[in-house]
Amino acid sequence: MAIKKTYRVKRSKDFDQIFSAKHSFANKRFVIYKLDASQPHFRVGFSVSKKLGHAVQRNRVKRLLRHAIAEFAPFLTDEDFVVIARSGVENLSFDEVKKNLKHVLKLSKIYVDGEND
Repeated sequence: MAIKKTYRVKRSKDFDQIFSAKHSFANKRFVIYKLDASQPHFRVGFSVSKKLGHAVQRNRVKRLLRHAIAEFAPFLTDEDFVVIARSGVENLSFDEVKKNLKHVLKLSKIYVDGEND
């Protein structure tokens, strides 16, 4: 599973719009900024700081995030959002990344399904 280009936030202008909306939600591992958008599907952007490590580690974190978002895609609302990775994410397994990401997505009400976990 991969996220198509139309599902990604890539332009600096789009990132700035999302950040300027100032709707943020956080847990220990991730921060999410969201913006209500009039689109038929969600769009997601990723931000991984150089403080997390060299390029190989940062790219690994982004790959894990993209894969987790692709799995969550059927349950995500039609909003633009940016996922910011906090320190310590680079040491997590895929299952831990998924669990933490799902938690913060539920806090932000971007992830919606029938479960209560």
